[in-house]
Amino acid sequence: MVVLPELCTTGYQFVDRAELLGLAEPVPGPTTDRLVRAARALGGVIVAGLAERVEDGACNAAVAVDGTGVRGVYRKVHLFFEETRLFRAGTEGFLVVPTPRARLGLMVCFDWFFPETARALALEGAELLCHPANLVLPWCQAAMVTRCLENRVFAITANRTGAEERGGKARLAYTGRSQVLGVRGETLAAAGPDEEALLLVDLDPAAARDKRLNVWNDLFRDRAPSLYGVLTRP
Repeated sequence: MVVLPELCTTGYQFVDRAELLGLAEPVPGPTTDRLVRAARALGGVIVAGLAERVEDGACNAAVAVDGTGVRGVYRKVHLFFEETRLFRAGTEGFLVVPTPRARLGLMVCFDWFFPETARALALEGAELLCHPANLVLPWCQAAMVTRCLENRVFAITANRTGAEERGGKARLAYTGRSQVLGVRGETLAAAGPDEEALLLVDLDPAAARDKRLNVWNDLFRDRAPSLYGVLTRP
């Protein structure tokens, strides 16, 4: 499988909403059609971030496709900075996509800041967090170590490098450092801050199905959901 960055077909910085709506496209659409053809040639799954045109605007979306078509579309729930003025936030919930080899949990960029995202995906059976990103804050790569530890899942953060400065807006510099993490938060592969890289890693999804920390503790069995009500208050 392949994971690509957030908004990988358009870039991240839009001059205004009109420009975004002119670039956004439906799913299925031209980009997903091309991704499906690539996935068919690969014999696997591709996860990619794009601007999805919807009836009431555009969503910052991640799609999972294989050679048969679109397997799932996740619309970013937690919008960052000017995204709040440009995109509609996703209201459909968090998405786990079953594939023949692993259950993929889709999240996009700023979703990392909210631990509920990874936990919800893990509780729904995600074994591998697929995380397209255009990160400008410096903390995500370290925080994803904790997301893997607390949920016993793998995580792939596919981040952008370089910078954008368009339409008189402030310059955005992307942090790079794409990474693949194991279920104990260990780094399996990583790129440098300014490095465009293809990271190749073999993963065993079965490792994410074992939530035991030791002979006495199981991370999911030891939860106390009846005491967590405050976490869901508006």
